[in-house]
Amino acid sequence: MILKRKNIIIIGAAGRDFHNFNTYFRDNEEFNVVAFTAAQIPDIDGRKYPAELAGKLYPDGIPIYAQADLPSLIKDLDVDTCVFSYSDVPYQYVMNLSAIVNQAGANFSLLGPKHTQIKSNKPLIAVGAVRTGCGKSQTSRRLIEILMSMGIKVVAIRHPMPYGNLVAQKVQRFANIEDLHKHNCTIEEMEEYEPHVKRGNVIYAGVDYEAILHEAEKEADVILWDGGNNDFSFYKPDLMVTVVDPHRPGHELTYYPGEVTLRMADVVVINKIETASPENIQTVRNNIAKVNPSAIIIDGASPISVANPEMIKGKKVLVVEDGPTLTHGEMKIGAGVVAAHRFGAKELVDPRPYTVGKLTETFKIYPNIGTLLPAMGYGSEQIADLEKTINNTDCDTVLIATPIDLTRIIKINKPHTKVDYELQEIGKPDFNDILSDFVKKYNIK
Repeated sequence: MILKRKNIIIIGAAGRDFHNFNTYFRDNEEFNVVAFTAAQIPDIDGRKYPAELAGKLYPDGIPIYAQADLPSLIKDLDVDTCVFSYSDVPYQYVMNLSAIVNQAGANFSLLGPKHTQIKSNKPLIAVGAVRTGCGKSQTSRRLIEILMSMGIKVVAIRHPMPYGNLVAQKVQRFANIEDLHKHNCTIEEMEEYEPHVKRGNVIYAGVDYEAILHEAEKEADVILWDGGNNDFSFYKPDLMVTVVDPHRPGHELTYYPGEVTLRMADVVVINKIETASPENIQTVRNNIAKVNPSAIIIDGASPISVANPEMIKGKKVLVVEDGPTLTHGEMKIGAGVVAAHRFGAKELVDPRPYTVGKLTETFKIYPNIGTLLPAMGYGSEQIADLEKTINNTDCDTVLIATPIDLTRIIKINKPHTKVDYELQEIGKPDFNDILSDFVKKYNIK
């Protein structure tokens, strides 16, 4: 008797969705993945997960639809189960979506680490966060810096951001700035990759994370998973580090899968202590103790420096911040706003009257963005709109608080300067202690 394959929709945003497919569904003859749906990432619906990546069961590839079409897709494609596969969303959102799926007749499912994590043959450190914008990237950089100072070869692997040609992006290796251009990286991708390559270490990303891991292992003593959003690791960690943000107290217990990363953590970093209130810091400490009392807690700061502070004092300043932190990360301020106030800006300029194209849409979708400009750059159109918006804006100074120097990507016709920030541990224990123990435990030479 031949059993009918169960029809599956994977609900995603061009990241975890493809990984869940590759690790659990691709060669599984119990299931028939009839569609992906896409959210959060503009202009990704209407594409296909290509046959070259989908495997022998899917010779025509798999179509990608807009998430708004989900109820009709469930009925039209006779769907049995929808698998939720993206991150950085409140529990209310997840369960509202489950209600939509159930009402349409299908099961609603979340895949866990057992069926989606890949085991490396090298010691692996995973860095995650409970929300976008907690400080995961500078934490990853700090860990790599310490390991490199010990003479250990570290290769980073970044959570996917496959916004372009998926076949071409199957396995991507970045070792220098030229590689960013070779792979046609978006601003979001460059923000994650560039700080690594500037420090002299290699970072991989792409679509097929088993193939990526095999390549990274060839040149690494230690693998570092630099997790995106607040997702749990695609790889089984030997050391799990999770970053929390006292500027958003309580979010560590109310967002998916942020709470998962907190509960899995061996080490929890409470970042931004220098700018958060004692009450909020204590709330976060209490919540960590409630769900993961055995975790080692590191107090951390991300102190800010500005290349030319005199360009801020007494000036009308347009602050340009990291995009995802302000959009689905829901932060109203970032390092740039903090720096503008600290160095005496006369006024923060609201960019809303000056936005064009996709950026105008961004402010409509996320109306609670603060008095600043998110550096949205998922494609060439958004990058062009960002350039026009900055140059349209009536300001004295543009303060760039993105992890990359935007002037390499766009032409800014106004005076501008850059904000930088790196993680610093406060007191003990610190990462030197933790990594020394890690190196000894796994006999890393």
